[in-house]
Amino acid sequence: QVQLVASGGGLVQPGGSLRLSCAASGVTFRNYVMSWYRQAPGKAREAVAAITSVGGSTSYEDSVKGRFTISRDNARNTVYLQMNSLKPEDTAQYYCNARETVLGRPRDYWGQGTQVTVSS
Repeated sequence: QVQLVASGGGLVQPGGSLRLSCAASGVTFRNYVMSWYRQAPGKAREAVAAITSVGGSTSYEDSVKGRFTISRDNARNTVYLQMNSLKPEDTAQYYCNARETVLGRPRDYWGQGTQVTVSS
């Protein structure tokens, strides 16, 4: 059974930092592209950052470039999102995603989400 457990969210002041973690079980973690998404109230879910399964190449949504860093520890089956210089517009529920491509088709798994609130 695949399980993704996200943690690390909370309330932080503008300019502050948080580190999100997502621990995976029931998957061969190193085979999966890992991503973080977020969804603010009334808005669609959007991709924030991704890291490949091999090589660890990363990509970021434009608004978080230079502020957020995604990383993974394959030995611990965990992906991280270091978020610095947080802004109120970063407030959202953050979800981790694991994607494997099987015979050309994506297979996605989602964590339960962790709330990030940036407010003074």
